[in-house]
Amino acid sequence: MSRGLNKVMIIGRLGRDPEMRYTPSGRPVTTFSVATSRTWNTAEGGRRTETEWFNVVAWSNLAEICKQHLSKGRLVYVEGRLQTRQWEDNEGNKHSSTEIVANEMIMLDERRDSGGEEYETDEIEEDEFPF
Repeated sequence: MSRGLNKVMIIGRLGRDPEMRYTPSGRPVTTFSVATSRTWNTAEGGRRTETEWFNVVAWSNLAEICKQHLSKGRLVYVEGRLQTRQWEDNEGNKHSSTEIVANEMIMLDERRDSGGEEYETDEIEEDEFPF
């Protein structure tokens, strides 16, 4: 039997403060965005920088920790899996969104005396999504 692998690891800075909501059953879910950048030298000798943005979703205990400890500009390591959601708006237009469902988060900067703290979730699989 062959098994698949869906794992992503990023290090970047939060683009906005985390937003926490609750599912109808009362389960916390926190969303935030993380920017990663890469820099390279062009053939002409110049330097280029490219920034990629990722939407991150954290559930349950990890959601509460992210809301409590993270803020815009914080440097974080996030590990999880990619998930793509699809929906149709009121006008019938189809939309899709790919996000990282986090199962681990480590704060990497030294702000608020919390550098290097590591957090994991005990619930990786989650089917409920309130928005």
